[in-house]
Amino acid sequence: MHKFTRSLLALGCAATCLGAALPASAQQGDITEPYRPGYHFTPDRNWMNDPNGLVFHKGTYHLFFQHNPFGNSWGNMSWGHATSTDLVNWKQQPVAIQQTKNADGVSTEDIFSGSVVVDKTNSTGFGTRKNPPLVAIYTSAYTAADSERPNTQAQSLAYSLDDGRTWTKYQGNPVLEAGADDFRDPKVFRYDGPAGSYWVMAVVRANKHIVQLYRSDDLRTWSHLSDFGPANAVGGQWECPDLFPMKVKGTNQTKWLMLVNINPGGVNGGSAGQYFVGDFDGRTFTANNVVKDVPSPTGNMLADFEGDLDGWIPANEPVAAEDGPWGTAPVAGSIGGQQTVTGFEGRGYVNGFHGGDGPTGTLTSPEFTVDTSHLNFLIGGGNHPRVEGTQLENTPPAGSLLFDGFEYAGTSSLSDHGWTLSGDLVAGRNPSTNGGSNVIGNGRINTWEGGAKGDDNVGDLTSPEFTIDQDWISFLVGGGRRDDGSLAVELLVDGTVVRTSTGKDDGTLNWQSWKVDDLRGRTAQLRVHDAATGGWGHLTLDHVVMGPEKAQQVSNEVSANLVVDGRAVRSATGKDSESLDWQSWDVTDLAGKKARVQLVDNNRDGWGHLLFDSLMASDAPARSRLTAYDWLDWGRDDYATVTFSNVPGNKVVSLGWMNNWDYAGVSPTPTWRSANTLPRELSLVQTAQGPKLSSQPVKQLRTLQGRPVLKNARITVDGRKVLPATGDMVRVDATIEPGKASAAGIDVLASGSERTRIGYDKATGEMYVDRTRSGRTDFSSRFASVDRAPVQLRKGKLELTIYVDRSSVEVFAQDGTRTITDTVYPSAGSDDIAVWSEGGTAKVSKLTVTPMKPMDSRRPS
Repeated sequence: MHKFTRSLLALGCAATCLGAALPASAQQGDITEPYRPGYHFTPDRNWMNDPNGLVFHKGTYHLFFQHNPFGNSWGNMSWGHATSTDLVNWKQQPVAIQQTKNADGVSTEDIFSGSVVVDKTNSTGFGTRKNPPLVAIYTSAYTAADSERPNTQAQSLAYSLDDGRTWTKYQGNPVLEAGADDFRDPKVFRYDGPAGSYWVMAVVRANKHIVQLYRSDDLRTWSHLSDFGPANAVGGQWECPDLFPMKVKGTNQTKWLMLVNINPGGVNGGSAGQYFVGDFDGRTFTANNVVKDVPSPTGNMLADFEGDLDGWIPANEPVAAEDGPWGTAPVAGSIGGQQTVTGFEGRGYVNGFHGGDGPTGTLTSPEFTVDTSHLNFLIGGGNHPRVEGTQLENTPPAGSLLFDGFEYAGTSSLSDHGWTLSGDLVAGRNPSTNGGSNVIGNGRINTWEGGAKGDDNVGDLTSPEFTIDQDWISFLVGGGRRDDGSLAVELLVDGTVVRTSTGKDDGTLNWQSWKVDDLRGRTAQLRVHDAATGGWGHLTLDHVVMGPEKAQQVSNEVSANLVVDGRAVRSATGKDSESLDWQSWDVTDLAGKKARVQLVDNNRDGWGHLLFDSLMASDAPARSRLTAYDWLDWGRDDYATVTFSNVPGNKVVSLGWMNNWDYAGVSPTPTWRSANTLPRELSLVQTAQGPKLSSQPVKQLRTLQGRPVLKNARITVDGRKVLPATGDMVRVDATIEPGKASAAGIDVLASGSERTRIGYDKATGEMYVDRTRSGRTDFSSRFASVDRAPVQLRKGKLELTIYVDRSSVEVFAQDGTRTITDTVYPSAGSDDIAVWSEGGTAKVSKLTVTPMKPMDSRRPS
């Protein structure tokens, strides 16, 4: 669920009526906004993450969700609310369960994820037999400001007696405690079986990779049943569990499914959801699809780090403790202060955590000749990719340093040097000598340190006037990101803002530049404007330079690079995980070249370290161990998936958050953030490997389909053909026969060189979505991706159903047994659809393009 898993909050004991103070807008978003989906739920405004409390009650589906009612970043966590009668047309309602604050207005409890049940027998006593309550079971995330349970998480109750419109917190909260800061996301259901009839709660210990099961007769008093885990993917925190029975399609066999979401550690990076198929006897869940061992690839070992560094040369930071970051020899386990490291082979591996995340440096291999098609290796640690064109040092551009770089003598303040300060920002705290990293010298502007309220400081710092006499103004900036102008470095000319920059929700400062050649000779001022509060509500500024060239950004990479002729030609990074996994470089084009592998740690912040082992030359690519596990979705943008309670006909309907914590906070939607996936009906199908999950969009979605503009077309393609059908809100059905082609598929949201590509790679046997040229990808180095899923052709064919909704693509293959969900941010007018092949001729049959209408609340009134 949680962006800041250790930022915890609290709940008072008195019962409180909720839901009346924060009304929702009448219309659920404006479809004319860039990237606003038409037929996926999004909040009208502000931040959304996990779906919560999914329940059907008296003809209405209720969707609650993690919500910041006051801003477009994670924070002020409360339960938002939306309702629908058909799972398709949603109407946003007032906030249901609000964050708790004390008398001073300081947050003491955040309302984290949970579930809602219909207490039909009034087991809680909150209602009556005639009017049984809806009961929400949620995580109380207590902050440091809570006097009784600071920085812990516990499970609490709220109830509604008016069909979910308003909610009252239970005065006996919390009802279940573990004294831990990673105890969250309760999913509750009614168990009726041989062991009895009672409520069961599935809840995670996130850092331990455990789902704990509890039982209760009244939802208020709980006793422990059993634990499940660790199992399969454990590269990040386990979150948002679910447990429910399902019939295996075409049989009388009933199995139980446990859903476990994980962040990071997903199969294609960042957030994802895995599932386990097994049995539940009312006390213990036993999974049948736990993978105990994944075979390692074979090849010529170039470096196994069993004993020494195999001739690799470390360039450690001279002043770093413990010869950081690389040390002087491989290690056999974790280093002090580090989480448990797993996934390395043999006794030793390279660990870049010597001295913690702070030290930087390189570790370089001996030269070798590329003589195989692939290089395979185990890698873990931070997810900080190499970005082309960056520098490893922090060298400022040539030019004039403005404001003395904030390096003022003694106790001299900004006011003493002609700056004016307003609001909470006071002279005695400005400039600061703390806050942010990658600064030059000691002084800097930091609006967290610049007043007494931290992130809640608001105010302006305005420089004295200066004359623009060069083409570029460059500066180091870090801190929060606000796209609405509430947190920015601004260039003022005649009192008007003519240039602006904001941070990237990152404490590491980096260079940004303004081209100002059109303003030469003008008198200007610099202003740091902070009207933002809450998480990342501050900005850091340092080293303003006016010169003839723009600044070169500093790399914050933690990477393994293949260097040929002095240039990095391949690069890989970790996944913010202490679990090493296989990655592979295709080096066919480099045959006969001399090369080195260089490990680079140029990051001093969180996950600023790399793990590396088992460099191997091979004629086949290594597959990630994660591909051996079962995943709800193989894309980057289906997380926190849980199911609805009390659905008619005992159908199992799931809903996920269509985003990824790798980049959720910087997605380029300035007034709202995040959508849900389409609601999907789940089923279990029998395969040679045992029962596997299949998912399909709910049938109600057909009510939004228009008349097909292309129907059952059959096309032979050798290259690329643009179809006589366009649209950014469409359903595309097709059967791909790769034939002699090495790859084939469909492009959507295309124009010119821009496209989101759905393809099948015959050599690897994988379906993929390639969004590297999908439009805007510059907002995060972690966004551009090619997301792959193994798929078996059926009689040489791949059957696809693709839902496109302006800023998302959901691909259902082979009757929903493989899905890939990805968000994209295409340019306006990118609505072409094309079929394509590479390396030969392919056939596309049953090709149908059907327009999709927006949900009711997004149609013009």
